[in-house]
Amino acid sequence: MSSRTQRFDPRQNMHSQTFEIFHYQDTRPDSVEVHHHDFYEVYFFISGEAEYRVEGRIYRLETGDLLLINPMELHQPMARPGSVCERFVLWINRAYLESLCTDGVNISRCFDSGLPTHTNLLHPTPAQRTEIMMRLNALVRESYGGEYGSYLYARGLFLQFMVELNRIAMRMSESAAGRDDREANSSLVSRVVAYIGEHYSEELTLDLLAGHFFVSKYHLSHEFSRVVGTSVYRYIMLKRLLIARQMLSGGVAPGTVFSSCGFGDYANFYRAFKSQYGISPRDCMTAERQE
Repeated sequence: MSSRTQRFDPRQNMHSQTFEIFHYQDTRPDSVEVHHHDFYEVYFFISGEAEYRVEGRIYRLETGDLLLINPMELHQPMARPGSVCERFVLWINRAYLESLCTDGVNISRCFDSGLPTHTNLLHPTPAQRTEIMMRLNALVRESYGGEYGSYLYARGLFLQFMVELNRIAMRMSESAAGRDDREANSSLVSRVVAYIGEHYSEELTLDLLAGHFFVSKYHLSHEFSRVVGTSVYRYIMLKRLLIARQMLSGGVAPGTVFSSCGFGDYANFYRAFKSQYGISPRDCMTAERQE
């Protein structure tokens, strides 16, 4: 690469079938909406003032923090206005990561939000931060370099990084160092997000949720938007579409998917899916099979 950092790329889809790495340093003037994508993401924060929303939680980032995002989590980075933020962003194809796992070593473990000790935020030690910085700089160099064997070298570096990342996550899950002590949490919003995740196939409205949690719909709407970064309605829609896409990827027919994900009729499901992803549900299922 000719420069140390790259210009921010706003796309949210991968071009590679393995992994992609980016090294950014900018003020992030353009906001990124709450979103999800069909791949894993590792976010290594180097400097600046920023927070990160993940599924109803807000993490205040400090130098050397690592954030782990899986494909089922809606999230949004938030940089303070005028703050120059430097970070590495690593995108990982799900199928590729799974292909590297063995019977005894599951290197996707660190992304598993179903584990009791799982946390999105890791706070490595100074020594670990130095090692991570070295590995990611080398990974950028080899990923964009044209030297002999760069492609293979980059794959080797990636595998080393993923093993080390899982080691850090496992160590921190066993100690207080792995707790989200810098999480600006809202108990109400966390409970609402969890409820939506469990009842997405049922009728869900702001009025129903407010009644279930015994709060005014105005308070819930304001608090939810503040913490999650989008409205209750849009979050429910994104969550349903996310799950629908996963089901389609697994070969479930669109006619079954729409009712299983809480859509009243297929026409509404089709329009929402096409608007969000740019392709029809059936085309999505076909494309996943071809891959």
